[in-house]
Amino acid sequence: MTPSPGGAAPGDQRVRIAPLDLAAAVDEALAVQAEAFGLTQEEVSVRRHIVLRHAAAPGARALGATVPDGTLVGFVYGMPNDRAQWWSTVVEPYLRRSGNESWLDDSFTVTELHVHPDHQQRGIGRRLITRITGDAGQPRSILSAVDTESPARGLYRKLGYQDLARRVMFPSAPTPYAVMGATLPLRD
Repeated sequence: MTPSPGGAAPGDQRVRIAPLDLAAAVDEALAVQAEAFGLTQEEVSVRRHIVLRHAAAPGARALGATVPDGTLVGFVYGMPNDRAQWWSTVVEPYLRRSGNESWLDDSFTVTELHVHPDHQQRGIGRRLITRITGDAGQPRSILSAVDTESPARGLYRKLGYQDLARRVMFPSAPTPYAVMGATLPLRD
């Protein structure tokens, strides 16, 4: 195999996927998200409070991807969907209009999935999402992603996610999102 940028081959198994104490690793995880998603320090500060609240939610689980020196290079977290949570209240009208409102019930929500840009295109995101949803007690999974044809959306489609609603606008987000859903287990 030809090495990827940074020296590791695609699907590099030296990256360890393991449970992550999200509350303890919040700053490290947000540093990965800031690099992957281009967040400003102000946006990171706002998200810090949100991530800590999510980490304490019933059923919330997180996984981290670390390289041999222990550096976190990717993470995913999610929880059983709760219609009372902010995300669900925002996406519900869009899902209702598209006839997909029932996806809010008995679903595992992948809340965040990010891989540091230096470690993308190596199968880390795939390993993170398939493992966290593989351990879910729900029969399906939902998530939101920026509504563009990105590598992330391509990965989600390969795993079995389909668009449930498009052009979803979140307060303070300048770009539209798509809500996607897949039955579990994901395709691998």
